[in-house]
Amino acid sequence: MGRGRSLARGKPKRPELPRVLVYCEGEETEEQYFKGLKAELRGIVNVQIGPTSGEPVGLVRDAVKHRNRAPESSSDRYTAYDEVWCVLDVEAPKPHPGLSQALATARSEGIKVALSNPCFELWLLLHFQFAGGYSTSKQAQKLLEQGDRCGYRADRKHLDYERLRPLHGEACAHAERLRESAPGMDAVSRNPWTDVDLLVGPLLRAKRR
Repeated sequence: MGRGRSLARGKPKRPELPRVLVYCEGEETEEQYFKGLKAELRGIVNVQIGPTSGEPVGLVRDAVKHRNRAPESSSDRYTAYDEVWCVLDVEAPKPHPGLSQALATARSEGIKVALSNPCFELWLLLHFQFAGGYSTSKQAQKLLEQGDRCGYRADRKHLDYERLRPLHGEACAHAERLRESAPGMDAVSRNPWTDVDLLVGPLLRAKRR
């Protein structure tokens, strides 16, 4: 055995956490929600939140650029993301004019989309009740305001994530029920609809493993 050679074994490397990149349209409600989720999953899943944008096509393109540069970016630890998601709203009564192009770009680039019709507030509302009737974006926001359920106010777009945290199971079940009630349809043509649970559900299940 060579002189000066250490017999001590090297410390085992910690396994890299699953890495998920999330881009949101909304600058307040969605960002507050995913920041709360990120804090809850710390040490289990590495959730990074990209800059917000109110325009779906630009948002998807920004997410693609972020994904592509991550392996060469110090701010991303020179590490690729396992999943990249864009959180988008259909909006109602009139869908956003750039939505179809944004969805097509996401599909072609392999970006996953969590889509809500009419808006992200529907996903929050499903934590507290099943909402099976058509609503515009403003109507969904007003429903969420009622009863001060999570501190949400449409005029200031604030929410208390801690009030939502114990109700994620109910929200996921309600979202799945909405989709099952309209087989063959998608979020653009079906109101109400959300598949935010397809993003959030697996992340929370990772916490319980």
